[in-house]
Amino acid sequence: MDWRSLPSLSSLRAFVAVAENKSLSGAGRELNVTHAAVSQQVRALESFLGRQLATREGRGVALTPEGAQLYNGLSQGFETILETVEELRQDDVVRPLNITMTPSFAVSWLMPRINDFRHKHPEIELMLNPAADVVELKPGGVDLAIRFGKGNWPKLESELFVATNFVVVGASSLIGDRKVTKPGDILDYPWLQEYGTNELTIWLESQGVVPTGKLNITHLPGYMVLEGLRRGEGISATAKVFIEADIAAGNLQVLFEDGIYTGAGYHLVTRPGIKRPPLKAFIKWLREMKEEQTVS
Repeated sequence: MDWRSLPSLSSLRAFVAVAENKSLSGAGRELNVTHAAVSQQVRALESFLGRQLATREGRGVALTPEGAQLYNGLSQGFETILETVEELRQDDVVRPLNITMTPSFAVSWLMPRINDFRHKHPEIELMLNPAADVVELKPGGVDLAIRFGKGNWPKLESELFVATNFVVVGASSLIGDRKVTKPGDILDYPWLQEYGTNELTIWLESQGVVPTGKLNITHLPGYMVLEGLRRGEGISATAKVFIEADIAAGNLQVLFEDGIYTGAGYHLVTRPGIKRPPLKAFIKWLREMKEEQTVS
């Protein structure tokens, strides 16, 4: 399409508004501009076409034959545009809200609270995807990712939601009275690791530990890691916020709390730009839940 052969959209909108209101002031009110601005747009359109489109008639405006011809074509075109935009907006509202998060976050934080959101927003259909894989956020796909890190994901917007360190922990029943004083000591224990992650390797490398043999690692879904950890089936690295109650009760022991994850947390990660209503409602609800947790 040769856009240079078309007048500006603003002038076309102004002309249609004048034609429908038969008044410059009425068109101005509809477009939320002054009648002088509307008049200027119509004159610019007439200059572009080399035709007079409207004339004064009493206190109002009448269309010339050329103006009526133009209005008939534009009104049909704008109606088609409006219908298409409304269809797209409706599709965007009814499309399920697609959210991805780590299995640990889903089990330990989101799922115990999600019924509250469903009760408050029964009109919003949810698609919850607990997965360790980092999913690309594309238009029409995943709306929100709840990711652990330091919030520095390129070309994405992130909001710190839950600040927490990753800690290396083990059940008191597994550790017993043994003193774990240096990172290499954890090599003597079996390790439980969430599918798709490599916390053990990352943490050991950050501590300068090089294993001399094959590591005893069992890969499990996130919710099974936490349960296995509590049963003493192995040690693991996990977000401290999810196990604070276990630590306080003495069921789990923090072996190490430092490394590359220090100062990180769970972030709400979205694409830049306007957020559709279901996503705004969900993020608002998350913030409210966080506030309630902080107060309690």
